[in-house]
Amino acid sequence: MIGLYRKTKDSKQPTIALINVVFLMLIFFMIAGTLAPPLDNSLTLVKTSELDPVDPPDTLVIHADGRLSLRGADLNSVDAFMEQLSDEDRSAVRVVPDRELPAKVLMRHVGEMRAAGAERVLVVSERALQ
Repeated sequence: MIGLYRKTKDSKQPTIALINVVFLMLIFFMIAGTLAPPLDNSLTLVKTSELDPVDPPDTLVIHADGRLSLRGADLNSVDAFMEQLSDEDRSAVRVVPDRELPAKVLMRHVGEMRAAGAERVLVVSERALQ
């Protein structure tokens, strides 16, 4: 007789709970996505694709073939670059590597800069607005 009073498992309950969770997440992301005010429709953003790239001052440029340059002038070594920097500039040395430069070459130069007294080495890269 005990078997007659067993509860049957309701298969709709987990589905409803899942729908509730997804609905709450949807509401959350709709609210969180509207916190920042939208840009003015009459605003036209600046396009920088036509600008000529200019090296930042006191930044070592490492070309794809491994050449080093500073302000357009070729350098023989990382030590020649580090000698031109003041003590203040050595706290954060900036490097602009070519996209095609192998990572091993970049890391070798970064190691040489650290050995020559650079506290931090910052790699300057391109950031695209998507």
